[in-house]
Amino acid sequence: MQSLAHYINKPKDFAISLLQHLGVWLPDRLYLKWMFRLKMDYKLDLEDPKTFSEKLQWLKLYNRKPEYSTMVDKYAVKDYVAKIIGQEFVIPTLGVWDRPEDINWDGLPDRFVLKTTHDGGGCGVVICRDKNTFDKDNAIAKLRQSLSHNSYKGGREWPYKNVRKRIIAEQFLNAQPEIKDLPDYKWYCFDGEPKYCQVIQDRNTNETIDFFDIHWKHQEFVGLNPAAGPAAGPAAGPVACPHDLTTQIMIARKLSQGLSFARIDLYEVNGKVYFGEITFFPMSGFGVFSPIEYNKILGEMLVLPSVVQN
Repeated sequence: MQSLAHYINKPKDFAISLLQHLGVWLPDRLYLKWMFRLKMDYKLDLEDPKTFSEKLQWLKLYNRKPEYSTMVDKYAVKDYVAKIIGQEFVIPTLGVWDRPEDINWDGLPDRFVLKTTHDGGGCGVVICRDKNTFDKDNAIAKLRQSLSHNSYKGGREWPYKNVRKRIIAEQFLNAQPEIKDLPDYKWYCFDGEPKYCQVIQDRNTNETIDFFDIHWKHQEFVGLNPAAGPAAGPAAGPVACPHDLTTQIMIARKLSQGLSFARIDLYEVNGKVYFGEITFFPMSGFGVFSPIEYNKILGEMLVLPSVVQN
């Protein structure tokens, strides 16, 4: 909850917060039009969308396939992905529970990761690196907060609306000792073709963001999180190419088939690639590109389906 002084100094933030809380009964189309104007500083054109941000809002409203809810469910998606690319690329699940009180702490190994199945980003993620020093009470509080969060309401990302709220425990991916946060490789795929990889490093310390093409050529644009690092990245030094770039591209291509747009998130540990998640609306379609013209450039890559499903 922001302070009163914050809202006095930033009235736009107050208007956004007010819309999020009082606009719950608004139809999705009207809500998104108002939220888009507040966050993006220009009018949302749903009749002739041109930017990446506009087209993501269009997809929220008019491209609603039931299977998308399975694809954003962090537990249900595992079987879906295993059938397409193989079980070996799926992080092993150690347990699944409806409430924090049900977690079998004694049955978990010394290191593990807990996630809520319905939440986006790192909001519902708890990492245990050492059970002896693990703050269980803090973990339970964070999981409870995540379970109370409505992932659909704020950005009207409808696939989350019907996801069952649960907690899963996953195997801790062993990285090199000097690496605290695994780099995220987030592949931006258009009509089943990976075009760019967004690399996020040092998420919990000094987050940096870089984009590369499929030949690992560094791109001049950054985005989408304006709060990340100095001007949202990039990294100060060179970002190493993944050990198995070919496999990452293959996985991203297979998992994004038949989708106008999807972001396929992957990890790489000791040369082995693991699936992370599928995202349809990065930053809920309200992210910021720098230079700003890349919002339109990526928008040109996103070809909207001709059949409306809502």
